[in-house]
Amino acid sequence: MDEILVGKYVVKTDRYYTKDHEWALVKGNKAWIGITDYAQKELGDVVYVDLPQVGESYESGDTIANVESVKSVSPIYSPLSGTVAEVNESLSDEPHLINESPYEDGWLTVIELSDPMEVEDLMPAEDYAQLLVEIVKDEKGETIKLDIPEEEEERFEESLEALPEEELGYEEKER
Repeated sequence: MDEILVGKYVVKTDRYYTKDHEWALVKGNKAWIGITDYAQKELGDVVYVDLPQVGESYESGDTIANVESVKSVSPIYSPLSGTVAEVNESLSDEPHLINESPYEDGWLTVIELSDPMEVEDLMPAEDYAQLLVEIVKDEKGETIKLDIPEEEEERFEESLEALPEEELGYEEKER
């Protein structure tokens, strides 16, 4: 699983993001939802998580959970519309998992999507990473380095070079 490093913040490339620092990992008709590495670091030590109930329905942008840290209580907004299929029960006893593993063990809930096309309204990882660069520059006055893994374009070009000429599908063969 690739990741983009934005200064000290990790952005996973297999997810979609909101400007409010939630992520959605979409698999089929379900989406795992959590908060980003940036969000958990801004919150500080998470001490309590108020999770939704299985079976409850939410629209994109609704408050789906609340995360309480030593600093404040923050609403978590659903990045997509759907019905809660599962919640991360581990967070009841171990809310610190959000700090330790925001993209893996610290997920909040799984929703069954009511409109899979809403994914198009979310930001891909590269766009969210660029947003983080701007946020850190504006809010903290810091210029940070954006470390993006090799571009898709380059991977595509390399894969074309590896194909035998007869499979390229265009006239670049010697005549």
